[in-house]
Amino acid sequence: MKNMLIASYDLEVGGVERSLISMLQSFDYERYAVDLMLYHHHGDFMNLLTEKVNLLPEVPIYSTVRKSVSTTIKEGHILIGMTRLLAKVRAELRGRQMNLAEPGYYQMQLMWRYSLPFLPKLKKQYDIAISYLWPHYFVAEKVDAKTKIAWIHTDYGTVEADPNLDLDMWKRFDYIVAVSESCKESFLQRYEQLRDRVIVVENILFPDTIRELAETEEINPMLEDNRFKIITVARLSHAKGIDLAVQAMRQLIEKGYTDIAWYVVGYGGDEGKLKEMIASRNLEEHFFLLGKRTNPYPYIKAADLYVQPSRYEGKAVTVGEAQILSKPVLITNYPTAGSQVRDGDDGLICELSVDGIVDGIERLYHDALLRNNLASNCASSQYNNGEELRKLYQLV
Repeated sequence: MKNMLIASYDLEVGGVERSLISMLQSFDYERYAVDLMLYHHHGDFMNLLTEKVNLLPEVPIYSTVRKSVSTTIKEGHILIGMTRLLAKVRAELRGRQMNLAEPGYYQMQLMWRYSLPFLPKLKKQYDIAISYLWPHYFVAEKVDAKTKIAWIHTDYGTVEADPNLDLDMWKRFDYIVAVSESCKESFLQRYEQLRDRVIVVENILFPDTIRELAETEEINPMLEDNRFKIITVARLSHAKGIDLAVQAMRQLIEKGYTDIAWYVVGYGGDEGKLKEMIASRNLEEHFFLLGKRTNPYPYIKAADLYVQPSRYEGKAVTVGEAQILSKPVLITNYPTAGSQVRDGDDGLICELSVDGIVDGIERLYHDALLRNNLASNCASSQYNNGEELRKLYQLV
């Protein structure tokens, strides 16, 4: 039996975390003894962990990764707090020089680079070590393993990080796993020299489980709403484009579509900003933030249309889940959209803009036959991809 380590941050509600849970539930535990290293033992998905996984004790210094500088120092990690502060200052200065829209990625790179000397190594040796969430410095630098694998969940072409800063880190991995072909190619646009290390392993989906969970009784306001209902399941962040959805909803109301309601399941740092946008546009009766839900499937089931208004994605888990539930799907034309749906067959791809989202919704609102055809094609498609794990087994 081979010893395997999988490392990630926490098990809070999110697409990456959901895909990790699915993978852990699918592993061949007769061949692999799996240790899970979570930097922070936190999140609503913690209770979904299979008992076959050995959850390592939390290491307090690693739990500071996403905490504020002040909290980190208050908890006694003064050196880590100082490196975090230095990274923040350097990233802000460099961000202005490089005109970065989101210097947070660059700050995270610097934070890990500066913190590494003060972070402890794992003592256990492993046959395989998987870093499931970028940045991958922990597994690269602090884990002793014969084979090291890093996962990519996003369109790396949209990540405003310094590629040269990460190159040495990437070279420490024997394999790099992308969740879609488009995700792989966007990564290779920056790191062509790593092409022979990159493979594609799609997020694991279990249609029967998703359909079963969709039948669970939830306190769901959508069930009492007789309007045309749109659903989005996403983190409330810039990348997911919920602000574009709010603006699109305002345009639809101004065009006379007062019988449309848009529901969003999710949470995140943009919640306050989005609530202000909704209020300032008088959309309180048309655009609803439902907050965090560990089981989003009853809400998807209750909708007439699933919309993913993202600015970028690797491969959105929730889009595949909506297709499993036979919902017509509309996604924006982010760079990896072509690997997510077959345009006009099991979903529609619209222009990545407020006007594009409006046009796509209008088309599907008026064309019930198109909606039914998209849903029917989803129902007849095979989304069970548990065999994807065989690609991982072949590597190790």
